[in-house]
Amino acid sequence: MTELHFTKMQGAGNDFVVLDRVAEPVEVTPQLVRRLADRRFGIGADQLLLLDPPQKAGEPLRYRIFNSDGDEVEQCGNGARCIGRFALERGYASGDSIPFQTMKGRICVKREPDGRMVADMGEPRFQPEEIPFRPEGLQHRIENRIAVWKVYCEPLERDIEFTVTSMGNPHATVFTDDVDRERIDLIGPFLQRHPAFPESVNVGFVECESAQKAKIRVWERGPGETLACGTGTSAAMAAGLMRGIFERRVEFSARGGALACAWEGPGSTLSLIGPAEVVFTGCIEI
Repeated sequence: MTELHFTKMQGAGNDFVVLDRVAEPVEVTPQLVRRLADRRFGIGADQLLLLDPPQKAGEPLRYRIFNSDGDEVEQCGNGARCIGRFALERGYASGDSIPFQTMKGRICVKREPDGRMVADMGEPRFQPEEIPFRPEGLQHRIENRIAVWKVYCEPLERDIEFTVTSMGNPHATVFTDDVDRERIDLIGPFLQRHPAFPESVNVGFVECESAQKAKIRVWERGPGETLACGTGTSAAMAAGLMRGIFERRVEFSARGGALACAWEGPGSTLSLIGPAEVVFTGCIEI
């Protein structure tokens, strides 16, 4: 048996196990991810985050994300803010701007004067091949500057309308009149299994309260519903702005806390602002 040191972190209730592979190299397998993420027999987390050393001198630290089912994924906005705070507190970064290399390219995390962290989420993408999304046979309409797709949801016996966005990972965003009453437990898995999404999809449900305020819930690939989802919130911001629903800064209320997004529109990157906190540190035998 070997002792593995870890840090438990959370951002708006989206929780993570963080492993520092700069200080303590460890082989990470899908089996280990599932063990650590298990809420009864492990530590418990929505995702596992790895901080790896740079591949070459002068390059940024590397940041990797694994869902609780063991699959490696492309991006996690709440995780990015947490890994940024982790790097600062471990002394691997200084100043107010921390770059990281991810599976999909470089990202930058910044520290706000009030202690919140800001993740530069990159520019949202909407083309079907960038999601990836295969809309053959599906109906759609154009609302303002974006396509709104429609699919018949057998479990609910009604149509579901959604937009598609890539934030480095695939998202479908459903706008609803009452997010608390929406059957996300049926719609989320249905869309994830739909052949139009060959790599599955994260499904966000958004209730617009005003052009600057909304409620959100997200059914993610792997863990199912989480208390917050940074990329899902970012995708909702992008979809809402493109549809003419949102203005350029929106405060989102997730079940785990508050997040904010700011986006000027196409040609600019989207910012995700919110908390990133250490819950506890410890070690576990593996």
